[in-house]
Amino acid sequence: MGKLIDGEWVTGPERGHDSQGFDDWIRDRSEHPNAKYVAESDRYHLYISRACPWAHRAALVRTLKGLDDEISVDIVDPVRRDDGWEFTPSKDRCTPDSVHGFEYLRDVYTTADPAYTGRVTVPVLYDTETETIVNNESADIARMLDRAFGSLGSRDVELYPEAKQDRIDSIIGEVHDDINLGVYEAGFAETQVEYERAVETLFDGLERWDDVLQDRRFLTGDQLTLADVFLFPTLFRFDSVYYTHFKCNVQRLVDFENLWPYARDIYQLPGVRETCVSEHVKEHYYRSHEEINPTGFVPVGPDTDWSAAHDRDRLGGTIPPVSVDG
Repeated sequence: MGKLIDGEWVTGPERGHDSQGFDDWIRDRSEHPNAKYVAESDRYHLYISRACPWAHRAALVRTLKGLDDEISVDIVDPVRRDDGWEFTPSKDRCTPDSVHGFEYLRDVYTTADPAYTGRVTVPVLYDTETETIVNNESADIARMLDRAFGSLGSRDVELYPEAKQDRIDSIIGEVHDDINLGVYEAGFAETQVEYERAVETLFDGLERWDDVLQDRRFLTGDQLTLADVFLFPTLFRFDSVYYTHFKCNVQRLVDFENLWPYARDIYQLPGVRETCVSEHVKEHYYRSHEEINPTGFVPVGPDTDWSAAHDRDRLGGTIPPVSVDG
């Protein structure tokens, strides 16, 4: 893998002090009319990978809010090689860079900051008006898409309501440490002790939330929130990648009494399944991590029925509508 150092792409061991990154914020125009970045239709652009769980967060919020026609998107090749994320429009469900016509995502970074030092990651939220990257932190992007773009979406959905933000943030923190990050700590552990500790923490977390979901439809209660949006990408990848590739094989997702139907419930919400591309997920992990899977072989299975009935509606809850009018 590689990174940018003073705007130059370097492969091999990472070195140099990373730049601060891009951490600006888009505001709701009605509340902050003089902000540097305000929410507008056809101004902002998302760069994502269908394989990356962090980018999946942004894609989910964009779709759940009904912002597909307001914020354009490009999709990189699922396999990340020595040159980093690449645009390969000839590959199924990938796109060209429709803003610049670049071959590599790193060129978008150096357009925004010619001296950028750091990793080139997805998602990226780009402002076509000022021709710069606004933000490249998935959690920030998800929050601003919900809060700033609410009036522009075609679906009347609020994923980060002000009254629940402290509770949502608390759950997001727990899920991130134990589960979202836990699978990576297991997969890239350097010792047996580190691996076993990570797996124990991971499955303790999964079992805890499986218990919580016994009598509530979503993580905070009866309303879908960003807490669910942040957990779902890990669950979607669990049996096809993390169970085998990262050796998180104590249990499969399909073995959990509540997490499995909960994940299907989210998958079957309007627009969500279109953000879930299992072929990209498997190709990325099994072909990008040569140190874990040197053959590059991509498993054929598992054959998971994400469309099976889930019976979670018995718990009630607020379900995102198909549209504001629907």
